[in-house]
Amino acid sequence: MANHPIGVHVGAASEGPLAAAAELDADAVQLFLTDPQSYKAPKPRPDEAELRAADVTVVVHAPYMLNVASTNNRIRVPGRKLLAQHASAAAAIGALGLVVHGGHVLATDDPAAGVDNWRKTFAYQAKDGGFALPLLIENTAGGGNAMARDLDALARLWEAVGEFGAGFVLDTCHAWAAGWDLGSVVDDVRAITGRIDLVHLNNSRDPAGSSRDRHAPLADGEIPTELLLEVARAADCPVILETPGDAAGHAGEIALVRNALT
Repeated sequence: MANHPIGVHVGAASEGPLAAAAELDADAVQLFLTDPQSYKAPKPRPDEAELRAADVTVVVHAPYMLNVASTNNRIRVPGRKLLAQHASAAAAIGALGLVVHGGHVLATDDPAAGVDNWRKTFAYQAKDGGFALPLLIENTAGGGNAMARDLDALARLWEAVGEFGAGFVLDTCHAWAAGWDLGSVVDDVRAITGRIDLVHLNNSRDPAGSSRDRHAPLADGEIPTELLLEVARAADCPVILETPGDAAGHAGEIALVRNALT
């Protein structure tokens, strides 16, 4: 594996993530195991053995609508089961971890209830031996009652789940949209979580503090490119691009980041 694996998100249930990595000269790929809006359990992949054996870092992203913080039993309970299923399926392909959004509670709810639901998610799973691989909780761009939108909210969440070995994904577009200072964000996050396991290196189409999650190409957005590269340097961990663009554009972005990190 490369010291700083760099790759891209290759789409929902991608048929050929290793071929995509080879085409882009990527050291890493991120993929969904099902439709990202589906509650269906992931099926075994025919390329499991190849993915496990490949010299490519694999990251799996959980479905978007999964929300184990929710106070709605019809969302939270099946979400817990689905999270465990995706973690097991991700482990089967040798993934580094399973990226999952922090989720949210309703405006009428106390955010503490969402934090406690996250704690219960880990505690219940621990009775069955824990999740099959690390869960990597990602910061989010907006939502007043989101679990991982503000740094103080993140601190409350980590107080509840840090003991279970939860990992963290820093999304630069989300952090920018939430008004975080990208110049100090790596130190700010590590002061809370003690770790950053993965960076989603994305530019933003919108100004800082907009609460809008609209990604832009690495060198064509509101965030200065050098500031993004400095985040990647400081984080010193695998990098996944979730930027819009074609294969040629992504190959160029991977080369840009690789050059900055060597």
